[in-house]
Amino acid sequence: QVQLVESGGGLVQAGGSLRLSCAASGLTFSIFNMAWFRQAPGKEREFVAHISWSATGTDYADSVKGRFTISRDNAKNMIYLDMNGLKPEDTAVYCCAAGRRLGIGNPSDYDTWGQGTQVTVSS
Repeated sequence: QVQLVESGGGLVQAGGSLRLSCAASGLTFSIFNMAWFRQAPGKEREFVAHISWSATGTDYADSVKGRFTISRDNAKNMIYLDMNGLKPEDTAVYCCAAGRRLGIGNPSDYDTWGQGTQVTVSS
């Protein structure tokens, strides 16, 4: 059974940091491109960051560029999202996703999703 499980969310003050983790199982992790998306209440799911299967390529939404860093450990079947300089507008449920399509920023580019972890940034 293919499964993605996120952890690391929580409540943090503006300017603070969090590290999100995503554990993958049931798939050949090292051949999958991975991404983080987020969804705030009343808003559509939004692309945050992407990392290629080989970790040689990363992409970020403009809103998080310079503050967030995506990484992966293929030996542990894990991806991470290091979030620094958090802002109240970063408040959302963050989900990791796995896919093998060429696209990067569209939810339809990914086939497998985790349940998400809540990140709340207070002002």
